[in-house]
Amino acid sequence: MDVDFQCVRCGNCCRNLRLPLSVAEAMDWLQAGHSVQVLCEAIPWPGEPPASNVFAAYKRERSFPALSGDLPIRVIVTLVAPLGSGCPNLGPDNACGIYAHRPGACRIYPAESNPFVQIVPARRLCPPDAWRAGSAPFLRDSDYADDELRLVIRTRLGQMVADVSAHASLCAALGIRAAAMANEGFIAHAPDQTALLAALRDFPPARPAPAQDWEFVSDRIETVQAIRSCDAHCQLAGSEQLPQFEYLSLNSMPA
Repeated sequence: MDVDFQCVRCGNCCRNLRLPLSVAEAMDWLQAGHSVQVLCEAIPWPGEPPASNVFAAYKRERSFPALSGDLPIRVIVTLVAPLGSGCPNLGPDNACGIYAHRPGACRIYPAESNPFVQIVPARRLCPPDAWRAGSAPFLRDSDYADDELRLVIRTRLGQMVADVSAHASLCAALGIRAAAMANEGFIAHAPDQTALLAALRDFPPARPAPAQDWEFVSDRIETVQAIRSCDAHCQLAGSEQLPQFEYLSLNSMPA
């Protein structure tokens, strides 16, 4: 598949979404006085999949082990900046105020760091005229055409793996232990921002926090019943919502 793309500076990718951040980027964001949330999803992991399962290997590298009741699970954490009506660095002309130092997710958009996600222009936030034929080469034979873009993606993928231990540490330090079922949604935790920054700065901690007993949250009664049948913890979204988090259904998340 060949696709052309040229940014038209519409600003759509800077509004009404949650911007993924590395640990270092999240610290910079917090130090600048901006908000950071902690998104959590989890996967039941009763046994190790075969080495040939490359998708499972991708998930494993980007998650840390935990328990929910008696069920072994793996937890995936993503630090995000909730942009609301507009990124705090977005100017009135849709120019980025920190362009030279913008986060990696901004640098690659509308590309995708997840190798299992296929780029479909209609599902990206960019308007149709950004995808007009004859603009800059974006995909050639379904691979990214730009060498620098591929390098940024590889760097971002490596950083996701490197940040996993810090994710586990900050969850333990802040008492975060609720996660959505992977592929169904996310739990968005909004911890005290000063405490979050302190937890990120304190990695690795002088004394590792004890392992936590995690709880799944789902908006599907079938999932709740299935998880509970495995002697694990699961609550139905909306039934006992706690003020510390918000359930985000995957169906309502931007592409």
